[in-house]
Amino acid sequence: MEADTQAHVAFFLTGRRPSEHLDAVDGLGLRPALFAGYRELTQLRYDFPLLLVDGRSDDLFAQSLSGVIDAALTGVARGDDGERIRKHVLRQEREMRTLASGSAVSTFSTLWDKAAGQLAKTGDKSFQDSLRRTRAAIKVDGAVVDCDATLPARLLQHAWATGQRQKAQVFRKELDRLVLKLSDILKADYQRSDAGRSAKHLQAAVGTGFGDAFDFNAMSRLLSKALPKEAFPESRRKRIRALIETLSTQQFIPSSAGAAKPYSFLFDSCAGALTAFRERMPKLVALAKAIAIAGLEIDGQYSEARHDALFEQFGANGLDPQDLAQFPDYLVCLDAEKMQAAEHAHLMEILSSGLPIKVLLQIDDILEESSEGEGKLSAGMRSRQIANMAIGLNQVYVLQSSSSNLFRFRERLLRGLAYRGPALFSVFSGASAKASGLPPYLMAAAAMESRAFPAFSYDPSAGPNWASRFYLEANSQLDLDWPVQEFTYEDEQHQRVSQDLAFTLVDFVAGDHRYAKHLARVPRSKWNGSMIAVDESLTRERKGLPDKVPSLLMVDADNVLQKVIVDERLIREARRCREMWHSLQELGGVHNSHAEILLAREKKAWEERMQQAAEAQAAVAPAPATVAPLAAAAPAAASAPVEQEPERSPDEAYIETARCSTCNECTTLNNKMFAYDANQQAYITDVNAGSYAQLVEAAENCQVSIIHPGKPRNPKEPGLEELLKRAEPFL
Repeated sequence: MEADTQAHVAFFLTGRRPSEHLDAVDGLGLRPALFAGYRELTQLRYDFPLLLVDGRSDDLFAQSLSGVIDAALTGVARGDDGERIRKHVLRQEREMRTLASGSAVSTFSTLWDKAAGQLAKTGDKSFQDSLRRTRAAIKVDGAVVDCDATLPARLLQHAWATGQRQKAQVFRKELDRLVLKLSDILKADYQRSDAGRSAKHLQAAVGTGFGDAFDFNAMSRLLSKALPKEAFPESRRKRIRALIETLSTQQFIPSSAGAAKPYSFLFDSCAGALTAFRERMPKLVALAKAIAIAGLEIDGQYSEARHDALFEQFGANGLDPQDLAQFPDYLVCLDAEKMQAAEHAHLMEILSSGLPIKVLLQIDDILEESSEGEGKLSAGMRSRQIANMAIGLNQVYVLQSSSSNLFRFRERLLRGLAYRGPALFSVFSGASAKASGLPPYLMAAAAMESRAFPAFSYDPSAGPNWASRFYLEANSQLDLDWPVQEFTYEDEQHQRVSQDLAFTLVDFVAGDHRYAKHLARVPRSKWNGSMIAVDESLTRERKGLPDKVPSLLMVDADNVLQKVIVDERLIREARRCREMWHSLQELGGVHNSHAEILLAREKKAWEERMQQAAEAQAAVAPAPATVAPLAAAAPAAASAPVEQEPERSPDEAYIETARCSTCNECTTLNNKMFAYDANQQAYITDVNAGSYAQLVEAAENCQVSIIHPGKPRNPKEPGLEELLKRAEPFL
């Protein structure tokens, strides 16, 4: 066993794998144990594939296939036929999910018909009846997309295009109204002119049907005397004609008459979007100016003496966000891996300029090796730095999420698209999972679960403070470093075994075959107590050579449980990932250090006030009725016993505080579980703030052996058998 342990420690420190003690993981098809139940996603009902609904601009612009089916079954699967219909339609849904997986994008109608055609070959009329009745209840259609490399761009473009069409309809209606009103003003002006009152014009206006019924010459003379002769100044006519020309020939939205081809607002580079925005800016200012002047002209409030000078400099300092809001927003879809330094500079220019440009930054791989080499992970640092910098600009809407979470983030995605200003959508697609044979959905979900790519949003318009602007609740088990899930398996005696497993960054990396060199499989015959869980290893501060080695539970292609140890480089990356998660927790108000310091300060002040109140009350208490002679009291005082520790149950964890030598060992290990009192002597402040393993380790490290770990509070904590043996000397 000692030789095995030495081999494990050597691998942890050096990454070298002695063949007689450890096995390479290449070719074993290993995946984290918690992935065992997700080998065939098409057999599961979850958020994907998605239906991109045609014509919807609300949060129903995208719906899950399961959600559409469930909504239809609610109204159809009733009565005696209910169970039969439900069974048949769920078969249809499973077939549609299989067809949508990894295939070209298809519409819901096409996919339904194809799946129904394959399943209806048996000629079962009841099956066909179930599908017919359910299909009649489904009133939506659109493209069906799976969680793959194309999802982020397709989903965002669909939401953006739908919103832009709705905005364009409102804008076009307003432009048409202005053009009509301005045209009516010119028409009225012409009617008052000599040409408008001429017999020829009057006859043309009446038409040929009644041409012989009127004396148009007499009508012209009569109108010339009756109507006022004032005409518009030529400058006003010229101005109104120019306004109509500008409003009718604009290219920002499709016009009713189709006078000009509209601009495109979808780009694949920030440089292209910025160039287009700058080139179009003069026309955009001219159109905004025309809209403002047209409103004054229609209301009869335009004064050349006052407004000519005012509008001469219109837009010289740019347009107000409210003016820009009525125009289309730009959308840029970027591939993070192809983004060069120049494009990065253009992106930061967009985000810092306040322009209404929305940017999708798609990251397909967050486990690429860093520029430093030697197997060091970058863990999406470049893309995460961009998101963090964007938040620092304070006026950028920022959304970060894995593809697996985009459907549940759809409402916040719409908020970002509607935001009056720049927005950044940083999305990890999980597409790099193909190299390891994992579905992109599983890789994307694992990145979010392991804190490698947490989901959050920052909305500057949501309120004046971080509590209202920053949203972190999409991540599971927010208050923990790593989410913990129950894992159940069958041991060699065919007994059911359950234990809690933390899903860490190391578990996420272990699913990528490119980092197999950082892992080593331990044959079952060589499993020993020196192998501890990764999350437990991350809580231990190493001093000198380690005596414990971090390990993972993984499963092979046959779902046989394996133990794998990892090297120190992965542990360092996990610690770095944990620190970044702690920073996000603070922004989200979880374990906020400022709040905890303030709480401790207030608690101390309260305790001091209570102490002072108790002392004041004791000072005014009445003296005892009789007082013993001083000589008699002296021996009693001399023989008073020294204060003893109260009797404790051996199951209780406690510290003999009065004997503490203030060595800092326990508080350094976990300052939430252990703390110092006013005398700088240690006590257990919260036994639930750490693990039983930390209690045992603190007892072992204590220089005066005054820490008693008691019995474990969590019967499912890994390695309890060994921990109880180590704890025996201190109970």
